[in-house]
Amino acid sequence: MKALFIGGTGTISMAISKLLLEQGWDLYLINRGNRNSDERLKGAHFITVDINDETATAEKLAGMQFDVACDFIGFVPSQLERDYRLLKGKVHQFMYISSASAYQKPCSNYVISEKTPLANPYWEYSRNKIACEDYLMKLYREENFPVTIIRPSHTYDERSVPLGVHGEKGSFQVVKRIKEGKPVIIHGDGTSLWTITHNSDFAKGFVGLMGNIHAIGEAVQITSDESVTWNQIYKCIADSLGVELKPVYVSSWYLANHAEYEPGKSYDFTGSLIGDKANSVVFDCSKLKSLVPDFVATKRADQGIRETIEYVMSHSEYQVEDPDFDKWCDKIIEKLK
Repeated sequence: MKALFIGGTGTISMAISKLLLEQGWDLYLINRGNRNSDERLKGAHFITVDINDETATAEKLAGMQFDVACDFIGFVPSQLERDYRLLKGKVHQFMYISSASAYQKPCSNYVISEKTPLANPYWEYSRNKIACEDYLMKLYREENFPVTIIRPSHTYDERSVPLGVHGEKGSFQVVKRIKEGKPVIIHGDGTSLWTITHNSDFAKGFVGLMGNIHAIGEAVQITSDESVTWNQIYKCIADSLGVELKPVYVSSWYLANHAEYEPGKSYDFTGSLIGDKANSVVFDCSKLKSLVPDFVATKRADQGIRETIEYVMSHSEYQVEDPDFDKWCDKIIEKLK
């Protein structure tokens, strides 16, 4: 089987690429070549080109056919329109990575399935994903373009600790605060339910949908069955570091309305919290399991968090400090004393 990935080296796609290569797939990756030396990609074929240069990409793909193609980095409909022009007649299945954040906010039911309406007035990112889905499903209905839409939720890997509130440089600054015994902001009261999915589990579900005739024309969410509270997530981080957690609970709306960390620059907590993580969600993965009967997520949250903490703390390149976010946290906490 022959697959083409637009991207292929990110948090979600790296685990899929690795699994496909282990299974003997003939894998082609379109990217700019920044991570092609990664040992996990040994055996892959690299098409080094800027996908936004449509003419150059079309030349690279001339005469090629694929069983499956997937765009991991498409965020707006114009990018999917480009993909369609490049891949029409070249693929038996086109898979698109959307987002579970596209689901209705606020939720009318905390149990989320593919039947849950798509509507997110708080986050432009999510609305763009909805627009991409609409475009692709129109192609499926009118042009018979073989589309499968995938909706991940909070998927993580060994390089980034899953968190609710962090700055633009990632999660390490929060880990550092916890390790140093500093107070840490948790949105709401920490009791809302959340689902984190390790990318190795996500990959198993995704690969099971590749080349799956029953997945054509469908939207499928891929998540763990496990639900945890934010208090449990942060406690797992502290336990992994061997320290006491010192939480400071702050309303998500307060965070969204006090998100400026320097004049003219603000964190988008309206989108990432109000439009996503502030909502309790439990995912019903019955549809995935009907399409991929042997799928089961096996990486428990506490196990995955511990492994990620151990990896990050032993790899200095992922210990990216964020002084602006650290100062902002101190400012918010001081205001609420």
